Amino acid sequence: QVQLVESGGGLAEAGGSLRLACVASGSILSINAMGWYRQAPGKQREFVATITSGTTTHYAESVKGRFAISRDNVKNTVYLQMNSLKPEDTAVYYCNYGLVITETRIRSGAYWGQGTQVTVSS
Repeated sequence: QVQLVESGGGLAEAGGSLRLACVASGSILSINAMGWYRQAPGKQREFVATITSGTTTHYAESVKGRFAISRDNVKNTVYLQMNSLKPEDTAVYYCNYGLVITETRIRSGAYWGQGTQVTVSS
């Protein structure tokens, strides 16, 4: 079993920044990819970013150039630095563990955090 606990959400103004963190515990393997998804009200959950055990990262087109994902394998923590925030970034952000990344798709892993709310005001 893997437990994921997110933190760092909150309220920001458009153009501002927030940093999310997700601490993983339990049966963790640093070789597994970790990432972030988000779900806005009335919408499906969507992929935001992922990072492999090394430094390979993937981003949704909507956040490229604004968000940066990183991880600390010693602390079993993944971060999401969100800059130049827009109102459309408002959502509950979920940490995910064990993503499967192929040449054609990214599939979410089996483990999810409880989510942290990010609200961006215009």
